[in-house]
Amino acid sequence: MRVLIVEDEVLMAEAIRDGLRLEAIAADIAGDGDTALELIDVNQYDIAVLDRDIPGPSGDEVAQRIVASGSGMPILMLTAADRLDDKASGFELGADDYLTKPFELRELVLRLRALDRRRAHHRPPVWEVAGLRLDPFRREVYRDGRYVALTRKQFAVLEVLVAAQGGVVSAEELLERAWDENADPFTNAVRITVSALRKRLGAPWLIATVPGVGYRIESGAAADEGSP
Repeated sequence: MRVLIVEDEVLMAEAIRDGLRLEAIAADIAGDGDTALELIDVNQYDIAVLDRDIPGPSGDEVAQRIVASGSGMPILMLTAADRLDDKASGFELGADDYLTKPFELRELVLRLRALDRRRAHHRPPVWEVAGLRLDPFRREVYRDGRYVALTRKQFAVLEVLVAAQGGVVSAEELLERAWDENADPFTNAVRITVSALRKRLGAPWLIATVPGVGYRIESGAAADEGSP
């Protein structure tokens, strides 16, 4: 999952970003409405965490632009106001959820995961393919009934690959979906992570390399490890 944090309080925004990263959620920060709209135009986000009181176009205006774009991106609004009228107006603008400051990071994470499941309601809550069982909510992976311990980044990469349902996912897309905007586009982090992930999952190899294109999950015959 990749989220956009729109928050002008720098320390709070960075604390949220760092906390989400520990939960294998990639996060970018926008400190004002103009930056938020620019990032939304060039990146694909699963959810926007949007403070209503920000410089430039307000959080309300950013929310309206997101809704008008037709992207279907869920919006979780943050605000210091907890009056019913404030919440009602937020929902009327298109917000999918509302969180009043101050809040616990754990609650934010749970709400984000709930929004992500709601956004992808057409997908099964637990993925199962070729003996692999991936539970996004419990953050658990099993291979032929054997529990597989993964790092947060390995889990994030596997989740993107499995969600592609056999489609090829490029290294660039994996970098975008499982890392954040600060990731070096020339890094070999994707190759290293996929290689380590293959070894954790064990033989027969489940992740196939499509030379010059990317990676995919093999649902039938065992994948050729090839060059990671």
